[in-house]
Amino acid sequence: SVIGPGATIPAHLDPTASVDYEGELTVVVGPGGRNISKANAFKHVYGYTIINDVTSRTQQQRYGQWFLGKSLDGFCPMGPWLVTADEVGDVTEIGLETRVNGELRQKAKVSDLIFDIPTLIEAISLGRTLEPGDLIATGTPSGVGLGFKPPKFLKKGDKVSIAFDRVGTLENKVG
Repeated sequence: SVIGPGATIPAHLDPTASVDYEGELTVVVGPGGRNISKANAFKHVYGYTIINDVTSRTQQQRYGQWFLGKSLDGFCPMGPWLVTADEVGDVTEIGLETRVNGELRQKAKVSDLIFDIPTLIEAISLGRTLEPGDLIATGTPSGVGLGFKPPKFLKKGDKVSIAFDRVGTLENKVG
């Protein structure tokens, strides 16, 4: 499902026209491990990149299984950079802005997310081995299209821009 920066999000693969965006900071695992404690979590972070966790809301809701709404071909734009953890510094204070056609839709700091990075790493590594290069999307803040009344889903020709301080800006068009 991964596509790069500048690639077209194939929204036409969702016939229900309920394609939504989710700007997410993504952890790139460095040293792997299993049963990693919160206290040691950042020792397993190599760096960060950006993911747009594109979602077909109708498929997500119809089947009660999030995977089905998030795994259509091309529904995971990622990039544009892999920035090392030492370059980013205190990740909790970096900000996110997601824009659709220039309109600000999401604005938050990593510290505003429901689960912090150490909690995610601890939970995901419980009984599972994280390998170098594994990706952990950290979740999205409020402001997704589904949250508007009426919903503001993506449509052909839209431009989605997701920016994280010190990490970069991921831009994709919708096709």
